Amino acid sequence: MDLNNFIENYKSHLLYILVVIVCILFLRLITIQLKKWLIKKEQQKFPDEKPRTINLVGKILNALWYILGIIAIAFIFTEKEDHELLITRFKLFSYLGFLAIATIISAAVANMWFRKTISRKEHSHEDTTNLKFLKNFVIFCIYFIGILFGLLAFPSMKSIAHTALGGAGVLALIAGVASQEALSNLVGGVFIISFKPFKIGDVIKVTDTMVGTVMDITLRHTVIKNFENKMIVIPNAIINKEKLINYDLGDAKVCEHIEIDISYDSDVALAKQLLQEECENHPFIYDNRTKLEKKDQQPKVKTALVRMNDSSVTIRAWAWSLNFPKAFEMKCDILESTKKRYETEGVEIPFPYRTLVFKNGNNQS
Repeated sequence: MDLNNFIENYKSHLLYILVVIVCILFLRLITIQLKKWLIKKEQQKFPDEKPRTINLVGKILNALWYILGIIAIAFIFTEKEDHELLITRFKLFSYLGFLAIATIISAAVANMWFRKTISRKEHSHEDTTNLKFLKNFVIFCIYFIGILFGLLAFPSMKSIAHTALGGAGVLALIAGVASQEALSNLVGGVFIISFKPFKIGDVIKVTDTMVGTVMDITLRHTVIKNFENKMIVIPNAIINKEKLINYDLGDAKVCEHIEIDISYDSDVALAKQLLQEECENHPFIYDNRTKLEKKDQQPKVKTALVRMNDSSVTIRAWAWSLNFPKAFEMKCDILESTKKRYETEGVEIPFPYRTLVFKNGNNQS
């Protein structure tokens, strides 16, 4: 009887709760079905891509339905004077949720468009450095604007958002953080894109330990892949200050200095001849002689004694190759083959000697 009375007294409330729960389940079901359909369509067009954006939007929507449902149910448990606060919270979470979804989808669409354009230009062997940098910049701006509009939902943050969204406010914001490292990296990235000391795909040398191919230039950093297949991330502010070597800027040919030390007792002329032969026989060697030099029958590879050390002399060969990767591989091969030739022909490659002098104890004072 008590249960019947309870149902009779709170029939409207129970019906309201039931309707809210049904609405939540219905919206969640639609979200799941829409998510599956979008993933299927995306995998048909981009089979190698993971549906991160769709999964993220699905999670946000499901969480939003639960939050709005809880707020809706809370109406029957609060006093009428608190209903206005609940309505405000309902509007706030709705605004933030759909703003987040709109921002994520906008960034994903922009990213997809840029990727298609970049892929098309890469197939036609065009430079994509500007497009990749612009892609990062546009996506950053979309998320930045989304965050600012999110701040507008909070009364205490409205002044900051309005200031940042205004034209003068943007300049004031930039001036306010001009000393920050983040802005230095951003400006460095803009300088790299504008003046093009290197572009994506170039082989550059920043230091002896940072040599590789430029893979990406973002708003904050430049990524290069070294010849150990490791990614090196260098902030734009740092790389913009460094004196670097770009092996693909202009003429890509490289003159590699191949040096080998021999002992003072060895035949220098024979050592030079063997090193020259090994260089000229390598498949990556490039004939950089002028027509006049070829007519005068000058050697394809020049060799010389360049340094006299404590226990050895240094023989150097000036060997040309078409690019840096081939030059590096050529140098390694020639060092190995020349060492074998020296061992066969009797040219000694020295190692450090130590002379120990033992004094008789009787002669010591």
